[in-house]
Order: sequence, then C-alpha cells, then structure tokens
Amino acid sequence: MFRGANAISLDSKGRLTVPTRYRDPLRACCGGALICTVDIQSPCLLLYPLPEWERVEQKLMSLSDTQPAERAIKRLLLGYATEGEMDKAGRLLLSAPLRQYAQLDKSVMLVGQLNKFELWAEPQWQAQIEAAHQQVSQAELLSNPRLQEFSL
Repeated sequence: MFRGANAISLDSKGRLTVPTRYRDPLRACCGGALICTVDIQSPCLLLYPLPEWERVEQKLMSLSDTQPAERAIKRLLLGYATEGEMDKAGRLLLSAPLRQYAQLDKSVMLVGQLNKFELWAEPQWQAQIEAAHQQVSQAELLSNPRLQEFSL
C-alpha cells in the first residue's frame, strides 16, 4: 500500500528516484517493473506496479472499440502506457511524452494512492490540493451518502 506525498526531483535525463521506503515493496511485488500512463481526469501521471496495471488492462479489454468514449479511454491509457523498471539506485525513466502531458519539469510530487502513485508537477499539485480542500468543506460532502459516515 502506497501512501503519502513526496517531493522529488527529476534529473536531467527525465528520471525520478523512487523514495527508499517504497523500493523494497516494489521489488517484492513486481521486481521493480512499473507502468506509467496518463490520468484521464487530471493533469498528472499514474504509476502502477505491473500486477496492478494488469488488472487495469483486464478492465480495458472489456471496453468496446466501437463506442467512441470507451475507445478514447483505451487509446489514451494504452497509448501512453510505458513500461519501466527501477534500476539498482531506485531510478525510473519517464518518457518525454509522459513528462510533457503532465508538464513535469524538475520539481515533482509522488503521491501514494494505495495501489498506485500519482505524479504531479509541483504547482499543479498545490492547485489541486487547494481545490480539494474547498470541495471537502462544501455542503455537498454532507449530501453524499458514502461520505456522510466517513470520519477520522
């Protein structure tokens, strides 16, 4: 399970260094094999351990090639999907098209989302966090039955 937000830097070759605390779990679950693709609802990337990505692929296989919206989702997620493997130093190369899609430069946020990570450009992450705070504080939170009983 991946959790927490980590500020990391991309090197000049477009590689990110996975924080040390995630390296052993990633090597144990997938040998460091990861799939990176775009998020179709946010300007960020999604980074999956290979077994988790294979579950996504199974769902994508059930989508139609004749329905425009379903085909568009497949085209985006699979078209951008890039395989990578952490090297011995825990680095992972992000392709130029992926970095361009998420506007990743030097400062990146790696955010744990239980079974995957999100990769955000730091300014977009900050803007998204502000928007999330506003959403959570609005009355619509109380009208959502799934969230009414969610308390910490």
